[in-house]
Amino acid sequence: MSDDSADNSKIKRDKSFSDLLDAYSSENKEKSFEHLLDSYSTGMNEDIKIGDKIEGEIISIGQDTVFIDTKSKIDGTAEKKELLDENGEFPYSVGDSIELYVVSCNESEIVLSKALSGIGGLNILQDAYSGKIPVEGKVLATCKGGFHVEVTKRKCFCPVSQMDIKYIDTPEEYVGKNYQFMITRLEENGRNIVISRRVLLEQELEEQKKEFLKDLSSGTLHTGRVTRLLPYGAFVELSSGIEGMVHISEIAWSRLEKPDDALQVNDMVDVVILEIKQTDKPNQPKISLSIKQASGDPWDSINKKFNRGDKVTGTVKKCTDFGAFVEISPGIEGLVHISEMSYIKRILKAEDVVSPGETVSVVIKEIDTKKRRVSLSIRDAEGDPWLDIKGKYTVGQGVTGTIEKKERFGYFIILEPGITGLLPKSKIVQSHDPSAIEKLKEGDQITVSIENIDTKERKISLLTSDSLDGDNWKKYTKDSETSVGSLGEKLKQAMDRQKKGA
Repeated sequence: MSDDSADNSKIKRDKSFSDLLDAYSSENKEKSFEHLLDSYSTGMNEDIKIGDKIEGEIISIGQDTVFIDTKSKIDGTAEKKELLDENGEFPYSVGDSIELYVVSCNESEIVLSKALSGIGGLNILQDAYSGKIPVEGKVLATCKGGFHVEVTKRKCFCPVSQMDIKYIDTPEEYVGKNYQFMITRLEENGRNIVISRRVLLEQELEEQKKEFLKDLSSGTLHTGRVTRLLPYGAFVELSSGIEGMVHISEIAWSRLEKPDDALQVNDMVDVVILEIKQTDKPNQPKISLSIKQASGDPWDSINKKFNRGDKVTGTVKKCTDFGAFVEISPGIEGLVHISEMSYIKRILKAEDVVSPGETVSVVIKEIDTKKRRVSLSIRDAEGDPWLDIKGKYTVGQGVTGTIEKKERFGYFIILEPGITGLLPKSKIVQSHDPSAIEKLKEGDQITVSIENIDTKERKISLLTSDSLDGDNWKKYTKDSETSVGSLGEKLKQAMDRQKKGA
């Protein structure tokens, strides 16, 4: 033991002994001095042996040595250089707790270390093997099935499966590096030494998992990494060795066909702990997670984001017999009823107008937060052609339209997209040439005039071309006469040919 160590231990023992003498003088006069010495030793001389892993508080930091309270009558010492971090800095202060292994122990000294290292005889390795003390080794080279590692100037073998917890793709990356190992086999007087780094990593991982799970509870928010995607959900790593599962219904407020519509492996996501179920495996509970709940329910703020009459853009999610569901915001879907599809044409099914995945403009007609429903309209977003109907059409005006449908009671005539008028059968019969009109087919054009416009009922009554102004009627009549004359001439020529043939 160094002079610093001896002095420090002596101060500690002297102070404790002085306290006992004071207690003897004031409260324990009837007790023997021998009894006091026994009480001084009781609880202060625990059975510490090589290989024990102890947790102690740093009581002093010297130039080269760190002194640790071992909760026994002898303080422990550790080399300061062995406790440096990866950056070569000493990360501890007086009062910090630290876990170390007992590598040497006698009546006057307890030597602590993170692992055995340096030059040592076979007895040192045997102590490390029996006491389960980590040893420090340097990876020399790869070999068949694993690695050659030098430990205390002896060549050891580490199987490739025991070098790390994860699968090793490139063994060469480990060569030349120093790691801590546990001796798992020591045979043939030290000629066959097998070591494992994985054992230590698993122990460290279990400690990390235990510490993480200690404060884990339902309802808490955490950040994790997506590790796997399956048809029914996604697995998210919360901490090393701790994973939870997000069911597909808890990935997003929007409807998803499969998890990879919203996630990719290695994505960092915020999650809420829904449930923790303990299993028969220590530190390995089943954890249910939610990604969508980490962002809050979009319906809670819908009235702040949308209002009745707003024109917005959305994505068609699903088509049904009665309409289409359009997502106007993540988790907010509204229904466009088939009657709200178009002003221009009659819609028999939603797929005639839209298809899933298509982006459309809609107008919000109603928001019902209690029932979580939104009514939408595509036709209102496109514009109602009836709004400015009086500016386009007047009574008596002549227009040309297309016969949409011929019914027993009259013809429906399309004047423009979304504007259809009715030419009643009674008006056709009263026309100058009913038969000419009746010969027309659906899709044919016809010239008519406006009889009446009812904007409230969205109806237009039509007349035949007889009601057109004089000039247009003369043209219509002239064309008709020309057609009749030509037909008569052709009939006459045919009769003449028949006579000649006779």
